[in-house]
Formats: sequence, structure tokens, C-alpha cells
Amino acid sequence: MCRHQPQCPPAYASDRDAASLVAFHPEQGWGLLCNGVVVFEDTGELLPDGRTIAAHRDHYGRAA
Repeated sequence: MCRHQPQCPPAYASDRDAASLVAFHPEQGWGLLCNGVVVFEDTGELLPDGRTIAAHRDHYGRAA
């Protein structure tokens, strides 16, 4: 799906989030990466085969 040079990481690579954003719907809280991964504002992900990746926000910068 990716036509960038160099190509973006594939959907099943550990660095898949580094792919380019091709569609963004902030009012709905999601975006589509060029590798077919849907990313959500809570940092969860939906892979092209339907598998999900749980939200993985870090907790740095939280007020005590």
C-alpha cells in the first residue's frame, strides 16, 4: 500500500506507528496510516487483519 521511498514500516512491524498518516478524523478520534493500520487517539490500534493493539500511552508528565 505504501508508495513512499523509503517505504514505511509494514503493519506487523514493531515500528508500524512510524508510517505516514493518509487520513485523519480528529472529530472521531482516529487516523489511517499508509500501511493499513488504524490508530486511535487513545493510542490503541486496529491492524489490517482485524487484530487490536491495546492503548499504550505512557504515563510520563502526569501531575502528582
